[in-house]
Amino acid sequence: GGGMVTVVANGRQEILSVKLDPEIVKAQDQEMLQDLIVAGVNDALKKAQAMMAEEMKGLTGGLGLNIPGLF
Repeated sequence: GGGMVTVVANGRQEILSVKLDPEIVKAQDQEMLQDLIVAGVNDALKKAQAMMAEEMKGLTGGLGLNIPGLF
């Protein structure tokens, strides 16, 4: 959402924080705000999954292990 919503997640795919730009809150467009929060959460989770995949590559030496449900 152009940086209007910032979501931080960890490698366990837990949401640690959500920050809203004050301008988006002032707009009082509830539907747009909800959409931006969902997009922010999904983006944070994708990045957390990618981070975990990279960590697993390092741990497995790039063996290409595909553990179901982990990635």
